[in-house]
Amino acid sequence: MASPSAAADPAQHKYLQCLTNHSSTPISQAIYFPTDPLYTSTLQSNIRNLVYASDSTPRPLFIVAATHVSHIQSTILCCKAHGLQLRIRSGGHDFDGLSYVSPSPFVLLDLFNLRSVTIDVESETAWVDSGATLGELYHEIAGNSKILGFPGGVCPTVGVGGFLSGGGYGNLMRKHGLSVDNVVDAIIVDSDGRVLDREAMGEDLFWAINGGGGASFGVIVSWKIMLVPVPETVTVFRVERTLEQRASDVVYKWQVIADKLHEDLFIRVVLIPVPITSGDEEKFTIKAKFNALFLGKTERLMGLMDHEFPELGLSPADCLEMSWIESVLFWSNYPPETSTEVLRDRHPKPEKFVKKKSDYVQEPISKEGLEAMWDKMIQLRKPILTFNPYGGRMGQISEKDTPFPHRAGNLYKIQYSVTWKEEGTEARQENLEKMRSMYEFMTPFVSKSPRCSYLNYRDVDLGVNGDGNVSYEEASVWGMKYFKGNFERLVEVKTKVDPGNFFRYEQSIPSPADFLRAG
Repeated sequence: MASPSAAADPAQHKYLQCLTNHSSTPISQAIYFPTDPLYTSTLQSNIRNLVYASDSTPRPLFIVAATHVSHIQSTILCCKAHGLQLRIRSGGHDFDGLSYVSPSPFVLLDLFNLRSVTIDVESETAWVDSGATLGELYHEIAGNSKILGFPGGVCPTVGVGGFLSGGGYGNLMRKHGLSVDNVVDAIIVDSDGRVLDREAMGEDLFWAINGGGGASFGVIVSWKIMLVPVPETVTVFRVERTLEQRASDVVYKWQVIADKLHEDLFIRVVLIPVPITSGDEEKFTIKAKFNALFLGKTERLMGLMDHEFPELGLSPADCLEMSWIESVLFWSNYPPETSTEVLRDRHPKPEKFVKKKSDYVQEPISKEGLEAMWDKMIQLRKPILTFNPYGGRMGQISEKDTPFPHRAGNLYKIQYSVTWKEEGTEARQENLEKMRSMYEFMTPFVSKSPRCSYLNYRDVDLGVNGDGNVSYEEASVWGMKYFKGNFERLVEVKTKVDPGNFFRYEQSIPSPADFLRAG
């Protein structure tokens, strides 16, 4: 909260006075200046990547932990009045820290206090605030119904705001599409401080925030989502195979059939270089973990697997039947019998240093290609690759229906992940080099012209706008990779709703009107 010392500091007093004047509800309790004893803990509470928790990381001039929409309005108006950049954080899972770090003087608008979830079972809808986590959303859904769910992600601590606005996906996407394919309304505060619902904002802006990155267009306060039907009993399994157990053949077959399997079945493959002991010598192999969710019981699942994917060698003993909400815990690697109350915990595990990248695969990688990939992973020993299957509902939705364009024609998406625990620049550089080396190696096997990427696996290696204005051509270097042909429409919407480019960051949608005006 704004401490008495804020009144003694001329700059802080100026900001506090502006925020107070523009807010229709008391705001001082929601403001944290660096002199406040809670400033550091509030800032660090939702930093999910320790790369951006160091003393050298730029910090905000102050934090507004909004508890009311008027706090958002006043923050926008005062940042505009004083020429400050704004960063907007819901859960803090922006892997490159763009939601809470800026090289320019900035203010952090933190939405973690705005996390209301209201379920309407009769209409099968819910209103959820951007500051809620997916775990909080799932907990509330399950508390109201055993046969409704939502096609969100498998990490419960991810914030709803960033997840939805970036086109978040999960293990229900082959059945029900992406999260944004199930959004029907939203409340946004625009660059003029106006509070708008879908009707007031218009269909162009509503389209843009559903997968185009909401922070380019405004502050999205809450979302109205359609809940989806789930059976009372679902089945999960987790089966592991190493190279010595014919993992190459199994992974190859998975590539061929994963997008063609029944839409009730989602099988993810996680590929990990792991050590094995051979006498006194430590060698490495690749472990392939096949994690699955099936919307039905074991008997029907076994029939599908025996017919379509016998190479995995799945047996009924590998399968576990449970409720949908219990499957959320299973996919989050919680032990059996864990209470669903853990889904309300925003910080259940310690954070790590991390870097992510992504790719899309449109043709199966040959067995020779897979063998070369294993060799590269064993050489580097660090990257973990996760293959997420497409097909089903994902192939039935036009790539122009939302800004998220990666639909029909993709077999699966790759997530590359490197984590480490060692502090310091040297450790970071070493791990980044391993990640970039693996990414470069994969070039022949993935989508081309453009080589596509997933917005929610934020990757500044693709290119950045820099500080200030940027042209369409400069931003398209990274924009076409995330959005393909939808990038042009996103720029048109941005130019219309935020011509002054107030909402900007390293990978925000540009406003050519602002670029031309500045030039």
